[in-house]
Amino acid sequence: MNPENLYRQILDNLGNAVLLFDRGLRLRFLNPAGEMLLDTSVAKALGQPPALLFGSLGQHLARNLRTTLQTGAPLVERHVPLQQGERTQTVHCTITPLFEGDRVAAAIVEIEPVENYSHLSRDHQAQHQQAAVNQLLRGLAHEIKNPLGGLRGAAQLLAQELDSPQLREYTDVILQEADRLGTLIDRLLTPHRPPRKQRLNIHQVLERVRQLLAAEYPALAFHCDYDPSLPLLEGDFDQLIQVFLNLARNAAQAVAGEGEVKLRTRIEHRLTIRGRMHRLVLRVDIADNGPGIPAELGERIFYPMITGKAEGTGLGLSIAQALVTRHGGLIEYRSRPGDTCFSVYLPLEDSPREP
Repeated sequence: MNPENLYRQILDNLGNAVLLFDRGLRLRFLNPAGEMLLDTSVAKALGQPPALLFGSLGQHLARNLRTTLQTGAPLVERHVPLQQGERTQTVHCTITPLFEGDRVAAAIVEIEPVENYSHLSRDHQAQHQQAAVNQLLRGLAHEIKNPLGGLRGAAQLLAQELDSPQLREYTDVILQEADRLGTLIDRLLTPHRPPRKQRLNIHQVLERVRQLLAAEYPALAFHCDYDPSLPLLEGDFDQLIQVFLNLARNAAQAVAGEGEVKLRTRIEHRLTIRGRMHRLVLRVDIADNGPGIPAELGERIFYPMITGKAEGTGLGLSIAQALVTRHGGLIEYRSRPGDTCFSVYLPLEDSPREP
C-alpha cells in the first residue's frame, strides 16, 4: 500500500477527531470522526476558523492554538465542555505543533470524547444487568403462572357452588386479580420472543408512535427532527413500535400530556455496543421538557417494578430495553430538570440502503 494512502486510512479509521489548523487558524484537514463530532462535513468545514466550528468553545480554542503556533509548546486540556446544537459533551483536547524545520507551520488538534469510556462502561454494566434480570424474570414468571392458573380454576369452581350474589362478588374479585396478574406475567415474558426482522424505515415506526400518542394526548406538542438520509433498518416493526411507544409515553406522562416531546434521528459512526464496534449506528432520541428523573432512581429505572409514578408498573423501560437488546442495540439516557432524553442505538451496518 502506498504510504500516503496508508496514513490517510489510519486517520480515517481513528475513533478520535483529528483536525489540522494552519498559522492563519483555518482548518486544513478533518477526519471522519471529526465530522461526526462537529456534526458537519469536510466540504463545509475546510477553511473555517475555530469560532465557527466550535461555537462557544471556539474563542478559547483559538487562543490555545495561537499559543502553540507562537511557542511550539503542546497543550493538553481535560474535561472540556463542547456544545454542538442541543448536545453538550465532555472532551479531552490535545494541541500538538507541526514543525517545518525550526518553524511551526501548523497545529494538530486531537479531540477525544470522554463519553467513549463511560459509554463502554455503561454498556458492559447494562449487558450483565440485563442478563441477570432476564434470567430472574423467566424463572419468577413461570413459578407464579402455574399456581396462578390453579388459583383461578379453584375460584371458578367455588363460584359455581355459591348461591349468594354477594359471595360471588368475592370470587369475581379473585378471578379479576388472577387475570390481571396473568397479563402482567405475559408482559414480562413477551420481550423474549425473537424479533421477526424485515426491512423498515424507522421514521414510519416513529410516525405511528406519534399518531398513537397524539390521539391519547391531544394537547401534547411534537417536534420531529428526522434525518431523511438514514438507510433502512432490519428490525421487527411491532417490537420497535412497542419500544418507542413505551419511551414516548413516559415522556408524555412526564409533561402531564401538555408539554413538548421531541423525536430526533441521527447516524453515529464507529460505536461499540456489547463489545462489538459498529461502523454505522442509528440513534433515535426521545426527549421531553418535564421535571426529570429522580436522582435516587439512577440506573435502576431499567429494572422491572422500578418506577417514579404511583400508578406505574415499572415494566415499560424494562421491556423496551429487552426488545432493543434483541435487536443488538442499547438504550441510554440523560436527565436534568427541563431536559430528559432517552437515546436508542440500533446497529445499521448490515441494513440495506434505501433503493
